[in-house]
Amino acid sequence: MNSRGFVVMLALLAAPAAAHADGDATLGQKVFLKCRACHQIGENAKNAVGPELNGLFGRHSGSVEGYKYSDANKNSGIVWDETVFREYIHDPKAKVPGTKMTFVGLKDDKDIDNVIAYIKQFGPDGKKQ
Repeated sequence: MNSRGFVVMLALLAAPAAAHADGDATLGQKVFLKCRACHQIGENAKNAVGPELNGLFGRHSGSVEGYKYSDANKNSGIVWDETVFREYIHDPKAKVPGTKMTFVGLKDDKDIDNVIAYIKQFGPDGKKQ
């Protein structure tokens, strides 16, 4: 294979991964209704059954002040990014055995794309960026 063919092959392999980053935040807000029973997000968000989710991407699991995490989450070593969150929200107990999160997970990849787009809007202060 020549170098041009190799570059084309790499681009084709990367395309599906790039598609995951393209969610719709408006649709994600609707998907987030499934999360609202336990989690809050936005300027007035507080810890509830689960921790508030402002500024989720880039922070360490088990690090929201005032929330009592399971040892599994505190000691998971996770830094939340889209890939890790995608695995976790698909099946929380499989990704972090021992988590106290009882949610069965989102099984539709498009729902996950959309909820990621929604959550990513909120900075650590809860304001939309």
